[in-house]
Amino acid sequence: MSGESGLRVLHVAQSSEYGLGRYLADLVDEQLRAGWQVAVAGDPASEVRTRVVAAGGAWVAWAASRQPGPSVVGETQALGRVIDALAPDVVHLHSSKAGLAGRLAMRGTRPTIFQPHAWSFFAVTGVRRPLTVWWERLGARWAHAVLCVSEDERVQGQAAGIKARFHVVPTGVDTELFQPGPAVEARRRLGLDEAPTAVCVGRLAVSQKGQDLLVAAWPEVAARVPGARLVLVGDGPDRASLEAAAAPLVPAAPLVQFVGRQDNVVSWYQAADVVVQPSRYEGLSLTVLEAMACGRPVVAGDAVGMGETIGDAGQVVPVGDVPALAEAVAVRLADPRRAAQEGGAARLRVHDRASRRRWAEGVLALTAHLADFSTAPAAVEKRGVLRPRGPWR
Repeated sequence: MSGESGLRVLHVAQSSEYGLGRYLADLVDEQLRAGWQVAVAGDPASEVRTRVVAAGGAWVAWAASRQPGPSVVGETQALGRVIDALAPDVVHLHSSKAGLAGRLAMRGTRPTIFQPHAWSFFAVTGVRRPLTVWWERLGARWAHAVLCVSEDERVQGQAAGIKARFHVVPTGVDTELFQPGPAVEARRRLGLDEAPTAVCVGRLAVSQKGQDLLVAAWPEVAARVPGARLVLVGDGPDRASLEAAAAPLVPAAPLVQFVGRQDNVVSWYQAADVVVQPSRYEGLSLTVLEAMACGRPVVAGDAVGMGETIGDAGQVVPVGDVPALAEAVAVRLADPRRAAQEGGAARLRVHDRASRRRWAEGVLALTAHLADFSTAPAAVEKRGVLRPRGPWR
């Protein structure tokens, strides 16, 4: 390798919205700050594209559907052409579709990081599930590193029979950006009154994020904490069905509010008495870490990574258990002192265990290690890795 300043990294992501988009944009920022050349292959309409380009990265159009199907052939060929043209030192594949197309395109001929961001087989049922597990077992041989965002995610992969070069680098957040703040001031900025407030931030996709469970739990919460308000921050394919389910709970003074996508999520975390993430499956929730960095207790479904992340900063409940979810939320809305104590523990826990600096150092070290391996003369000759020539932009 010609030195860290010459390192070239290509990230590939079919979708870069919500938590994955924030993760990707932060990682690109850190790699550019290290003096690397960084490109992203993905949807040119992505909101993350503007941030990547403004920071000095390159963006290459690569269109792909979310689900596997006949389109995979063309998507794989198109991605292969992008990789051949850019000749990166390391390719970092984010989530299931990029992991599928990217590993099929390269088959181990370039140093490859695959990052599940929640295993693909959690998202499917029936006959598709064993097929998806089979693919992940096969595809692991074409990744020089499988990067997990939590120890739970690694354990789940191994339990499914995936034999890989696993590396665990817990996600980190910017504790200067995500900071505690008085709820009363945040609510004033957002036009909210002083009702006890729970906030859920994320893509409105119930098969993963489980907001339907939270809406179903809300009558019990409201019965125990009169006037308690639930705010759902985000948008997605299931917004209409969630709004329909919540309609009986929306009198003149609404108990459930849908506010759509919001640029300033910090204020929404700060406005909350408790943040709720009722996910059915995860890798490690960036939303949970952001809420904890803002000094808010978290109630979450016991999905992958939740228990090890939250600890004494809130409570995890069995996935899909609506009564347990209602109980955990109501307890914290009814007891501000307990919520404040857990919020303080949350802030300390993120600061000690999940800082952005620690996360960035871990991912950059892994990437640089693979690049060193890739440019060893024997490896270059064996795998046909070509050194890139000329600038990307």
